[in-house]
This record gives sequence, structure tokens and C-alpha cells, in this order.
Amino acid sequence: MIEIGGFSVPPAHKRRIEIPVARLPTQTMLSLPVVVINGVTKGPRLWVSAAIHGDELNGVEIIHRVLQQISPQELRGTVIAVPIVNVFGFIDQSRYLPDRRDLNRSFPGSKRGSLGGRLALLFMEEIVNRCTHGIDLHTASDHRNNLPQIRANLDDPQTYECAKAFGAPVIIHSQTRDGSLRQAATQKGIPVLLYEAGEALRFDPHAIGVGVEGVLRVMTSLGMYEPKVHSQPNDPVEVRKTRWIRASSSGILLLSVKLGERVYEKQILGVISDAFGDASVRIRAPINGLVICTQQNPLVNQGDAIVNLAAF
Repeated sequence: MIEIGGFSVPPAHKRRIEIPVARLPTQTMLSLPVVVINGVTKGPRLWVSAAIHGDELNGVEIIHRVLQQISPQELRGTVIAVPIVNVFGFIDQSRYLPDRRDLNRSFPGSKRGSLGGRLALLFMEEIVNRCTHGIDLHTASDHRNNLPQIRANLDDPQTYECAKAFGAPVIIHSQTRDGSLRQAATQKGIPVLLYEAGEALRFDPHAIGVGVEGVLRVMTSLGMYEPKVHSQPNDPVEVRKTRWIRASSSGILLLSVKLGERVYEKQILGVISDAFGDASVRIRAPINGLVICTQQNPLVNQGDAIVNLAAF
């Protein structure tokens, strides 16, 4: 038996739960949607969350598809799925909460803090504290596109094994950020993977497909579930450092590289031209690397991040 939000879910059962969060000014109650699948036997307890930034939608669809494939009668352990964490931002199609705070900088939360702090505390108490492992699903922020990638603490053996099992094209060693969900969970000794893929407010079929297979592979590696179809991923590229390439001048950007492309030092990544199309500045790679994120908006200001390279 597992209890969440005051509701009990017995073994071999699946239950949808709505945990009250707060009321809108109209007095409409907003709730945290949770799906709990409790297996027939004890085992790992895995949470999968998405839309902690309200405009990052790929993870919502990944969770929907994963839940369709899991039968509680064939599950060992428990899956706790939260497809929309930032319900306020999701409604507004915004990355942020109504007060412009970033929910993923509000953990572990506070009972008397801001709206973000209270929602973060609720998530920690009702979800994270009941789990042994976690996967948090993200996309790039506004006007950027991410190659499917796992970010995690690769120095932790348990986390490293889960990262390899996920099967994303790239796994990146990444330190936790202050106030993030991953930092708060890591401090409790819970291995957490952060999956980044695609762009905000868009469904990316490839990113979704990699995410669905990755979550199921992690469950398989933990001994929780055996998917009926289990494709073997290619060996991922392991990376310890990344580097943003920034615009050296303002203008109109025309990139000449794509996500997943290997580039070499001094290779031209793109050009920035003026409004007349005459004067142009070439952007060159300062290192050998793999393109893991690109700027989608061609209008750039001096200093804008335009390409992120994983160093190799």
C-alpha cells in the first residue's frame, strides 16, 4: 500500500490523484495531477515528472505514452508520474509561475514562502520523499532546441548506471543548480536523471520517442518492468564539459550546423549579417565538439548564446 495526497493505492492497482495546490483569484482550485501505478511486489519507487517549466511539453507526452505501456500486474515496485508540475505556467503557456519565479529554483521549498516555494515543498513531501529514484523531463527554453541528452552526476555509480541505461545520444556530467529539484532530491540520496530534448511549446516526435524508450529502459535496469519491445540504443557520447558560443555582434543569424553534428576547432558555425545583408561576421567553433543546442530565433543581440557544444 502506498499513500499520496491522502489517497491509498493498494498493490496491483493504478490510480489518478489530484492534490490541491492553491486557488486562482477566481477561487478556482488548481491541483497537481498524479498517476500512481503500484506493482504486485515491492521494489524501487520511481517518480517521473514533466513541465516543471510550464511551457516544456515534450515530457507531458512522454509520460502519457509510458503510462499506456505499464500494467500494474506486471510491475515490480511503484511508478509515480506527475505530467504537469507547474500547473500555473502550463495554463499560461509560460516557463514561470505567475510572479515570474522559476519553480526549478524554489526547491526544497517553504511552507510560508512564495507560491513556488509552497508548490516545491508539496512536491517534495508528497512525491520525492516517497521515491528511491527520479527522472525529470525538460526541453530547451524559449527559441532554443536541444539534442536529446541526459544531464546527471556521473560520479555517482547508481546515477551513472541509470544514465547509461536511458540510452540518450549524449550523457553529460552536470553539477546541480541551487534551488533545483535535482539538487533537493540528490541531497536526500536519491539518484536523479534530467532529460533535455526539443524546444518549448512544441512536440518533437524524435525527442518524445527517445524519452519514452529511455524511461522504460531505466525501469528495466532497475528490475521494475520488462517492455514488450526493447530496442538497443547506440553507445552514448559521455561528456564532462560544455561550452556556449555567443554572438560577437548583433544582427541576423544564419546557422550552418545542425543538432547532433560534430564540429571542429575553427569550423564556421554560421554568420551574422546586418539588416542589408552586406556586412557579416563569421562565427567559428573555438573547440572540437558536438552540437547539443541551437538558437532558433535568427534575430540575435551581441552576447546571445547561439550554439552549445559538448566538448570532446
